[in-house]
Amino acid sequence: MESLTATMYHKYSSSKTPEIENLNSNPSIRRSNFEFCGFHLRIARFMGAEMGVSSYVWESGIVLCRYFEKENLNFTGKKLLELGSGTGIVGILATLLGGTVTMTDQPEIMKQINNNISINIPFACRHRLNTCALNWGEDHTHFATDYDIILGSDIVYSSSSYPALLDTLRYFCNQRTTIYLASELRSGNGSLPFHEMILPTHFNCQIVDRLDTKYIAVYKLTSKK
Repeated sequence: MESLTATMYHKYSSSKTPEIENLNSNPSIRRSNFEFCGFHLRIARFMGAEMGVSSYVWESGIVLCRYFEKENLNFTGKKLLELGSGTGIVGILATLLGGTVTMTDQPEIMKQINNNISINIPFACRHRLNTCALNWGEDHTHFATDYDIILGSDIVYSSSSYPALLDTLRYFCNQRTTIYLASELRSGNGSLPFHEMILPTHFNCQIVDRLDTKYIAVYKLTSKK
């Protein structure tokens, strides 16, 4: 696996993505606009203590969407699962690119995801999109294992969650599965060793895209089985 240079192992002081923000009349909701692959996305962010980090569109999600755009990816006929969907921006774009997508997160985050689906996904496409709560390392075994692609953006940020995340990734990854993880590599949280030492023990890993100025990389993982 290609190794990142040591210069990437620093915390970027402003992880939040540059956005066009519109303050709604409701101060608990902020709206941001994005353009990817010819689609205009309007993302509503619910501002509340219960939302935690999920009320932001993180830079890693933007980088993963840009990767889809640069590679001209088309997910028609593919079954996708997104972990830690947050605002839903990545899963929504994957659906618009033809995929049959299941978006997952903690139960309290689902209202934000479903709201953004209602804003961005045409009714004619909604039969290809499902949302469901998923707790890593706990109820992942209640899900099927026939996904072609697993997506995750900025889900590697808390070392306490890494064992559960690893168990979940291993459960869903079979011989035909491709995993795309877009991660900001921050100092002090073990994210670089997780990507360069732990993941390669279980998966074939390669870096397929990167944003060096913000220490973000897109990793492509496949099964070693």
